[in-house]
Amino acid sequence: MFSYQHAFHAGNHADVLKHVVLIQTLAYAIQKEAPVFYVDTHAGSGVYSLKGAQAQKSAESETGIHKLWPEKEAPAHIADYLNLIREMNPSGRLQYYPGSPFIAEKVLRSQDRLRLYELHPAEIQNLAKNFQELAKQEQLGGGRPAGRGKRVIVDRNDGFAALKAVLPPPGRRAVVLIDPPYENKMDYQKVVESMADAMKRFPTGTYLIWYPVLQRPESQRFAERLKKTVNQEWLNVTLSIGSQTPDGFGLVSSGMFVVNPPWKLAEELKETMPYLVSVLQKDSGAAYLLEAGTGKS
Repeated sequence: MFSYQHAFHAGNHADVLKHVVLIQTLAYAIQKEAPVFYVDTHAGSGVYSLKGAQAQKSAESETGIHKLWPEKEAPAHIADYLNLIREMNPSGRLQYYPGSPFIAEKVLRSQDRLRLYELHPAEIQNLAKNFQELAKQEQLGGGRPAGRGKRVIVDRNDGFAALKAVLPPPGRRAVVLIDPPYENKMDYQKVVESMADAMKRFPTGTYLIWYPVLQRPESQRFAERLKKTVNQEWLNVTLSIGSQTPDGFGLVSSGMFVVNPPWKLAEELKETMPYLVSVLQKDSGAAYLLEAGTGKS
């Protein structure tokens, strides 16, 4: 049950897609003064060492952030993503990669609230420790409080169950990231069920759902099932860095399904996605898909 650890995959091409979309979405959310309620259902450890044994063993960051790191003329929204990661690596050497909780903490403001859920015993321990360390650094630097408290709550809990408990959120403004590992094929069903419930409890929230694009049937049908589940505007974007191997092993493609996306997100992705394909491609099979719709189809 607890075999998955994101440190093996940190900074790969799927993380690049996920985090570029997350940063763009949060940047739009904070344009309004009212507080934002951010929920991360599968938060992981928050920060990962790309020099650590797990990251070095998989070398997956070589398919993502390591290819982008030297880029100096990236489109604006890729530059925002890279600048955030460079802030975590002031030496100029790429050593640390932020997970979605740390990215959200950096983008969001003091009045916003973060609720971070994780069940994996090692991941939740690391997440709490990393946010405590971040709080110390922020306090020493005179910055806003980042650690556990009213602003950030780190909770060892099932993210799917916790999501039901927090919807609708205070203030009726929320960005929710749903990012399970999908090692268990039941995760696909749980995401669909969670979205069906969310559409009843809080249909106006912004939901970001990351998913792997694999040859298994439940993955192939996943986006279509989401389209039929939500009753709001949606956007679906996938990034493939190359052709799938004949045996079907290895992740070369992933997607982000966004419910109630920011109104300019699709337009901006038309600029950022071709750039990501050109930089991250490993063969001629590299491509992206961008589609949008309204309501149940």
